[in-house]
Amino acid sequence: MKCLIVQPVHEEGLELLRQNGIEPVICPDPSMDTVAALAPGCESCITRNAGFTEQAFTAADKLKVVVVHGAGHDAVDKESATRHGVLVCNTPGANAQSVSELALGLALSAARLLPAADREERAGRFGFRDRNQTLELQGKTALVVGWGHTGSRLGKMLRGALDMRVLVHSPRVKDLGDFERASSLEAGLAEADLISLHTPLRPETRHMINKDSLALVKPGAILVNTARAGLVDEEALLDALDKGQLFSAGLDVYEEDAPLGALGRSDRVILAPHLGGATEEAMRRIAVASVENVLTALSGKRPATALNLD
Repeated sequence: MKCLIVQPVHEEGLELLRQNGIEPVICPDPSMDTVAALAPGCESCITRNAGFTEQAFTAADKLKVVVVHGAGHDAVDKESATRHGVLVCNTPGANAQSVSELALGLALSAARLLPAADREERAGRFGFRDRNQTLELQGKTALVVGWGHTGSRLGKMLRGALDMRVLVHSPRVKDLGDFERASSLEAGLAEADLISLHTPLRPETRHMINKDSLALVKPGAILVNTARAGLVDEEALLDALDKGQLFSAGLDVYEEDAPLGALGRSDRVILAPHLGGATEEAMRRIAVASVENVLTALSGKRPATALNLD
């Protein structure tokens, strides 16, 4: 049996495949032309943000399951998977600790403008602290949008470490424990000193941070996005930063050309290269969880995180 590996996964996951008699087939690159060329003969596939498209599903003659290495599955054509009788599942929660830690780091770095300060020091332009005011987060209000594995962990960090009041906007989650639900996204935005996005990208969440919503934001707030680029209208974000409606932004996800454009030139924006789940610990957990889903599906059972073929 064979498992197509579209993008690199931790060696521990590859070894687990081999131990169970499954040969990893490593794609030399994640283009769908390459994936389609190597898919025939593979019963399973593990992919990351490259996804799996109609072209690949059409080429795959033995495929039974596609496992997403991580939580986000919008790059996998699930309608095509269903038409071809292929199960799709993901591995939510395996990278939650790493992503929530990065979100906290981005929030702190954005509050203190650390990347810009570092660049100024290295360039010999001293006096950054005299030219720029920075912020504390202690005791202020955070709005966490999306209360899944990552958002809830961040909420606990913000409250436990910084004594922040944590508001939650997550309509699909009924039980928030002892955390406070914002009456609406708009109400939460109006109160928040820190806004952190952790919600999936759906039609109703695309550009949820836009010109209209940013107009409601408490002046001087910080925006952090470690979820999906499509949640934020980047033109509106830049305008809000330029006008001072937002103090700064820490982004781990953004449109492909953002680093070369106006956002990339802004000293008020941190652009991390999608580092959220890329720690050694998270990569190991996700790889193992992905392979366990492969093994479950190939044994004829339905993984708990299956997304189609109900």
